Order: sequence, then structure tokens, then C-alpha cells
Amino acid sequence: MAHQAGGQRPAPRPVPESVEAQAYLQDYATLVDTVPFPSVVVDHRWDVVLANRAYDTLFSRVGAHPTAMPGDNLLRFVLFHPDAGTVLGDHEARWCLPMLARFKSDLERYGSDQGLQAIRREIAQDPLMEAAFRQGLPHWIRAVGDTAAELDGAVRPLLHPHPRWGTTDCRIVEETPKALEALGYTRLTLILRDPRPPAAPARRPRPGRTTAHLTVVPAPES
Repeated sequence: MAHQAGGQRPAPRPVPESVEAQAYLQDYATLVDTVPFPSVVVDHRWDVVLANRAYDTLFSRVGAHPTAMPGDNLLRFVLFHPDAGTVLGDHEARWCLPMLARFKSDLERYGSDQGLQAIRREIAQDPLMEAAFRQGLPHWIRAVGDTAAELDGAVRPLLHPHPRWGTTDCRIVEETPKALEALGYTRLTLILRDPRPPAAPARRPRPGRTTAHLTVVPAPES
């Protein structure tokens, strides 16, 4: 479903006019950067407002694209970047369809927004994606239920470039403090699952089948 989207690079994102809001956003960026998992703040168009180092690392091997870089717009990356499937496992079923469902919900809420309308036009330019949006998506939503557009709590497969993680899963946690919500922003964090199997617990010797003694207790004299 991914394709090479045309058009111009998205316009620069507006900065909050309030000095207090700008200061809050700077401090919040410091907080987000302390999180070890990929974390990103987006606006209602899915333009990236700020992201931490772990987010940048996750997408560090993604090739250049004029309109769909993950550091510019997360929705465009999922839908349009040809490298999206190299990071987002089971890309079409587990990422594209849920994000299309979320986009449909956003479009209903912010119907006149020019940024969202531009994405809608790009979807219409791709026959396969347009068919998925108009025909496949309603069927999928009926199958999975009304929560199809909900990202919070969803578990999705990832292909992390660092060998520490490799092929793994992440749980999407959507948490937005009131001050951030007042600015029209949402924060998403991808909690990575450790792909390594847990270490087997040590087996305790059965009573009566060992002559070992605790090191702090002297052995009985013979």
C-alpha cells in the first residue's frame, strides 16, 4: 500500500505563540528525551512536534523522502514511505489499516483541515490505497469493532535496527498531560518488548538428596 507520494514538503509546523507554552514545550522535550523507548509528540495532522533520541534511532535507516519522513509526519510515513515496512512489521495489516482508521476518525473531526485534506487527496491518487480506504477499511472496522482507531494499548510488531531489539513487538501508550492537550498535541510512546527469552529459574536441590551446607553454617564434625 505504500507508494512514492508526490507534492511539496509539508509546511513548517507552527510554534506556540505564548512564551509560557514555548517554555513548557522545551521542558517537556527534556522529559521525553529521558525515556529509553521511542516517544513522539504529534499534532492533529500527525505532524511531529518533538521526538526523543530513541525515536530517531528507530527510524535511523529510513531513506530520504520528500513528504513522508517519520520526523516530519508520522501518518504520512506509515501510509506513503516505501521503507515503512522495513521498520513496521506486518506493515499493511498491523499499521496501515489501524492508521487509516484513525485518519478517517480525524478527518471526520477536522474535516476542513488543509493538511488532512492533502493526505486524503494523496490517498485518492493511489488506486490501491483508495480502494483500501473506501472498501477495505469499512469491512475491517466492522470485523474488529469500534476500537479500530484506538492506538493506546495496541501491540504492534517492529523491526528495530539495533541488534539489542531486532524483531520485536511494542505496546503503544498514548498519554497526554492537560497542558500538552491544551496545545492540541498528543504523545505516543512505543514500549519495546524484550525479544530475549527469560532466563530459566535456578533449580533448588530436593531435601534429603544433598550433603551441601550453607557457607555460614559449619559442617557437623565427624
